[in-house]
Amino acid sequence: MNKEDLRIVFMGTPEFAVGTLQRLVEGGYNVVGVVTQPDKPVGRHGSVLQPSEVKKYALEHGLPVLQPEKMKDPEFLAQLRAMNANLQVVVAFRMLPEMVWDMPQYGTFNVHAALLPQYRGAAPINWAVINGEKQTGVTTFFLDHDIDTGRIIMQRTFDIPDDADVEYVYDGLMHLGADVAVETIDRIIEGNGHVESIPQEQLIVQSSKLKVQSSKFKAQSPELHHAPKIFKETCRINWQQPAKCIYDFIRGLSPYPGAWTILVTPDGKESVLKIYKTRKTDESQIGCNLSSDGKHLYAGGLELLEIQLTGKKRMSARDFLNGFRGIEECKLL
Repeated sequence: MNKEDLRIVFMGTPEFAVGTLQRLVEGGYNVVGVVTQPDKPVGRHGSVLQPSEVKKYALEHGLPVLQPEKMKDPEFLAQLRAMNANLQVVVAFRMLPEMVWDMPQYGTFNVHAALLPQYRGAAPINWAVINGEKQTGVTTFFLDHDIDTGRIIMQRTFDIPDDADVEYVYDGLMHLGADVAVETIDRIIEGNGHVESIPQEQLIVQSSKLKVQSSKFKAQSPELHHAPKIFKETCRINWQQPAKCIYDFIRGLSPYPGAWTILVTPDGKESVLKIYKTRKTDESQIGCNLSSDGKHLYAGGLELLEIQLTGKKRMSARDFLNGFRGIEECKLL
């Protein structure tokens, strides 16, 4: 079997998924169809429909596109089945029912932006940075009944610099994910549809004894971190923790969706203040203790470098201070 013979259906929605789809198309792999989310209403009245980044790319390259509202819809299932795929590749999509992931001859694999079994869930990149991880990576695994629990095919690591934000890690993992997806497909082709995979439990360190059977997989701590979906409430800064934790929290949400706090002026007026970039001055300090020397803005053990007040543009703290008087009398909640 070669890559022209292997019929692939690709499933994904955001820009992160485009990196892998582009690599497959430009690499000459036989992508016979694309499945993505329905167009999203945008604009003041929701009257404009915005296609996903994956759909835009697919249409530009003449690929058939399916956009089911429900994954169990009989019409969608019939259309998907008619594509006669041997393999399905999923990147940043949605949970699939068994009737979908079990449809292809060689199964369905997912490209996950973490070193499973760590950071199962919808926001693995954010949570890895928030938790101060020094390393993350990409995993390909076969889908099964539970979210992000299937047998692992491949893993590749990615280092996280101490000053990196989510955008940096996102871009790095997008390209690494494309590499790993292509290598996974090549292995499936070389094995005529069969490829080595191992249960995730074998990657966990238990009783200080490694149960990893292959050097291409990374052993994991028995303490598993999760990566649930992030909501606006998730992004509020808790100042009652060491500055290092707040520093990681802020960069783990920058530039999007952005960590935020409440700025309270002396007259009691409250505004949302988003913080995008900081510098550590005292990692162990706890509390906000807002202060300024006129050129620099500090909150606890951090110097605030890039911020955005409600109704204003994102700006440097110095520019903010030039137009804001009495910041020392304000407080953060």
